Amino acid sequence: MPTSTLDDVDSTPTRPAAVWARRAFLAALLVVVLLGLLGLLGVHSTTASASQEGWTVDVEYPAIARAGLDVPWTVKVTHPGGFGDQVTLAVKGSYFEIFETQGWQPSPSDETRDGDTWYLTFNAPEGDTFVVAYDAYIQPSSQRGRDGWVAVMDSGRRLATVPFRTVLLP
Repeated sequence: MPTSTLDDVDSTPTRPAAVWARRAFLAALLVVVLLGLLGLLGVHSTTASASQEGWTVDVEYPAIARAGLDVPWTVKVTHPGGFGDQVTLAVKGSYFEIFETQGWQPSPSDETRDGDTWYLTFNAPEGDTFVVAYDAYIQPSSQRGRDGWVAVMDSGRRLATVPFRTVLLP
């Protein structure tokens, strides 16, 4: 008859490699939790700009995002003296394959696609500034980020091209 409930418990010491593997896993888990608490694993947007021949294009875009999260994507075009009747933006069409969308605000009056370039034509506002927003979130199935660019079209020429990149985290 055993004298203690611990008599049949294995008391072999744990190997040092197992102890260090467990410590490394817990340290990595702690790093992920701390990054999350600091807000470093969510959406981080940034702005990029370009100017050419009096045209200025500013793009707010998601530099870092995760699948399923809402993201900002806004373009502001400035041109002293106004725009005439229309403003046409040229954008890299394949960039938008990572998004699910509710559409453009305002809606384009015309859209065409030529290879990888998507041309969006909008009725021009009064004044020197035009702003368009893309209401979107990252597709839940998107695993990789994309490079993109946007430019304003003037007399058939692409001006003030702004390159950008969105990185997707798991």
